[in-house]
Amino acid sequence: MPGITGMGTTFNLPNFVGELFAASPQDTPFLSAIGGLTGGRSVPTTLFQWQGYDLRDAADDRQRVEGAAAPTGEARARFNVTNVVEIHQEVIELSYTKLAATGQFASTGSAHPGAVGIAGANPVPDEADWQIRQSLVQTARDIEKTFITGKFANPSTNATPRKTRGILQAIATNVIDAAGDPLDHEMVLDLLQMAWEHGGIQESGMATLMCNGYQKRMLTKLFVTDANYQETTRNVGGVSVSTIITDFGELNVMLNRYMPTDEIAIVSLEQCQPTFLQIPGKGFLFVEPLAKVGASERSQIYGEVGLEYGNEKAHGKITGLKDSI
Repeated sequence: MPGITGMGTTFNLPNFVGELFAASPQDTPFLSAIGGLTGGRSVPTTLFQWQGYDLRDAADDRQRVEGAAAPTGEARARFNVTNVVEIHQEVIELSYTKLAATGQFASTGSAHPGAVGIAGANPVPDEADWQIRQSLVQTARDIEKTFITGKFANPSTNATPRKTRGILQAIATNVIDAAGDPLDHEMVLDLLQMAWEHGGIQESGMATLMCNGYQKRMLTKLFVTDANYQETTRNVGGVSVSTIITDFGELNVMLNRYMPTDEIAIVSLEQCQPTFLQIPGKGFLFVEPLAKVGASERSQIYGEVGLEYGNEKAHGKITGLKDSI
């Protein structure tokens, strides 16, 4: 059922009895695998950067003759990459009555006159604590999605919000456009080769294919069913992932519901981490009370976070895939 906007009261947030089950998925595999909301690094600015460098191509014709003069000097240039932290802010407001009326229950909705109420206990004795926990879970899901599909924005005024660049927008070099074709074996291997040739997917256990449900089925068919290979699993940063054998090693396959259904990404997880702007005296993603405006308790959740993705050439993506049977 939909949530509510504004103050929570005994009318729009009724209590029920019985065991409480989550009706929405809560998994955030990409965020969890790269450090979660407690890992990563802190920065002192809203715009943060990291550096990269490359080496000249290896050559077999740079031998020097005996007694030659010193060759011309050479040096490698460094380059920088930037991203921003974005603000996540949520507010929970509950009336005094709602906070106190933990023993007041809504009707079962049954037409039977003897079934207006059912014996049992309220599994939410502290409404404020429960609502804050759910808001934190929702914020983690928002961060997971923006780390994947976020579009970069660093506005010149405060009229629009900062937005961190997600991993899919960051990938610019190793890109294959499927043009509506279904995922096939060669397409995956071409992507892996592109990433490998640029220095990616070389750290054991961290090379990860990330995809939504339909493309995961295609990967299983291509690399497990058709190849007659027994699929296995392993743990990466607390996240259980399946693995497949390819020409470029044993790769993780991360099922992620926030990946576009027509895309698949190869990610070198060791290059990725969350980046936080720590608020003095508060830290990151903290809960604090807001000023009183009436007979209610108001609190806010606040945090600023961005994605550091390392060398974009270490990752890759296939776009425009067929995404249905």
